[in-house]
Amino acid sequence: MAVLSMSKPEFSRLDVLLRVQSGRLRVSDACVLIGLQRRQVFRLLRGLKQDGATSLLSKRRGRPSNHRLPAAVRTLALSIVRERYSDFGPSLAAEKLAEHHGCSVSRETLRGWMIADGLWQDRRHRLPSPHQPRRRRDCLGELVQIDGSEHAWFEDRGPPCTLLAFVDDATSRLMELRFVTSESAFDYFRTTRAYLEAHGKPVALYSDKHGIFRVNSRPAAGGRACPCEGRGVTQFGRALLALNIDIICANSPQAKSLPLRRQGGASNARLAHCRTGWSRACPREGGGAAIGGGIPGSSPRTDYRGERMAARVHHRLQHTLRR
Repeated sequence: MAVLSMSKPEFSRLDVLLRVQSGRLRVSDACVLIGLQRRQVFRLLRGLKQDGATSLLSKRRGRPSNHRLPAAVRTLALSIVRERYSDFGPSLAAEKLAEHHGCSVSRETLRGWMIADGLWQDRRHRLPSPHQPRRRRDCLGELVQIDGSEHAWFEDRGPPCTLLAFVDDATSRLMELRFVTSESAFDYFRTTRAYLEAHGKPVALYSDKHGIFRVNSRPAAGGRACPCEGRGVTQFGRALLALNIDIICANSPQAKSLPLRRQGGASNARLAHCRTGWSRACPREGGGAAIGGGIPGSSPRTDYRGERMAARVHHRLQHTLRR
């Protein structure tokens, strides 16, 4: 006995036709349930009597779609992705293909191509995270996660540098971005001041256990008690205490929860904009900006505008406010 695979509408249509055949349902009522005219219902009944339930299956099943893209488009898109964007996800790669190469492919189509070609791994086949996610805060500015990422952001077009990022916990919005030479207390002071001038005072900052944020030696020699486990307070922590801003030190990278862990995907977006937007970098007088800073050690003419990059990736990480 053959086993047929039917969709839900096809199975519902079969049930209605069987009830008509057995005399439990009138043809006029079947027309209403199926949404077809009487002539079409009688045609389905004839097919059901001659060929059985197989006649109700779609004749297009198992065949290529009439709306599929040409094979040349797939070959071109995968060759560009393999050559230039092999470290990008499908969504970001689709944006760059349309923006810089004139190859407009939907992200889901590109995702299927990349999975079939071995360039991307489906989420269902990834190992599940053993860490329980922390619930987001409710309001914008209630908790701001801060971190620095040392990377060759401009690849061979500039020196390696560190990107300081201030990410709102409630919305995943990039509140402040700044390129600096290294992750130092002075650069965190400058970035925090720029954040306060642009967005006001947050309730708390969430960071790792870097020596800038807490004293890691125990016991600390003198000084006031730090909110992190009663240790001595650092200069950065003392400034936050004077401003009545709490500092919370995460015990693990996973404890930072979704916003900063999603910076792995955002790093690809920032790196992509550094890579593709270098030729359009605008000269700028002075150093800082409301969002972003220049490439450390670069000339003003090759200075990179971090605020442009922040605007480009904001829409990728925006999360709806709960309040």
